Amino acid sequence: MNIENILSKVDHTLLKQTAKWEDIKTICEDAIKYNCASACIPPYFVKQAKDCFKNNLKICTVIGFPNGYSTTATKCFETARAVSDGADEIDMVLNINMLKDKLYDEILTEINQVKKACSGKLLKVIIETCLLTEEEKIKMCEIISKSDADYIKTSTGFSTAGATREDIMLFKEHIKNGKLIKAAGGIRSLNDANDFISLGSSRLGTSSIVRIVKDEENTSY
Repeated sequence: MNIENILSKVDHTLLKQTAKWEDIKTICEDAIKYNCASACIPPYFVKQAKDCFKNNLKICTVIGFPNGYSTTATKCFETARAVSDGADEIDMVLNINMLKDKLYDEILTEINQVKKACSGKLLKVIIETCLLTEEEKIKMCEIISKSDADYIKTSTGFSTAGATREDIMLFKEHIKNGKLIKAAGGIRSLNDANDFISLGSSRLGTSSIVRIVKDEENTSY
């Protein structure tokens, strides 16, 4: 797969707590320059980014991040505010506590309520695969397949590990009803990116791919 195709699937991401507006602005400018799918940034910066870049860029933001255990009402409020501020896509963290307690109906209800708060915008559900058993991963594939969400996503990048090839293969086997797959966390090379796309990921959450391309441009003659 060529680099342009890879970049078109990248959610160019900066979610560090120490990020300043100038850092976010650079991420957004690079996402536009390299035709990325979106820039994924903290909710605090969404309105400023949308005011700055208008409709030249899809803005993705995160909800219930990074632990997922805020209440459903809180997640819905966060989502509605983010959409009002200009977010085009929402990446919501699963309530893992609910999953550990096998509260499957409650998980489905929460996902659907957050999707309603998205007002038609894309919703990706981050399940934090590194904290789950294989059985729990399969169960989340089943729940998300039944839900109104658009994507299942591997990871926040803030826990003990990120995406693995094995998890994407598992998702591909068990996700149904046209739901898509986003791999995130630990995607640090073009080979990684190509592998995750080849295995079934429609989106990649990473900051490394654009950085690699920029470095190559800066060192080429």
